[in-house]
Amino acid sequence: MSTEFCWWVKDPERGKYEVCADVHGGNITWERQEGRFTSWVAHAPTDEDWNRLIAEAETRVPRRLLSPKQFEAIKHLREQALH
Repeated sequence: MSTEFCWWVKDPERGKYEVCADVHGGNITWERQEGRFTSWVAHAPTDEDWNRLIAEAETRVPRRLLSPKQFEAIKHLREQALH
């Protein structure tokens, strides 16, 4: 099951853009879009992006929008990215 997390980021250099992390089958893809009618491009996640993803996932677990197993998989992906 694919789960998508999206949020807006305001950066002084790039301006405002949307970041989307798509988690599917133990893999994660990061993309960003800088304007409504622009294409999605690959995004290299920062520590802030990972922290935001974990926080967003944490809020979905109690509402049963995300299983604890999926949440653990996301945290595992974070650990892999650190190494």
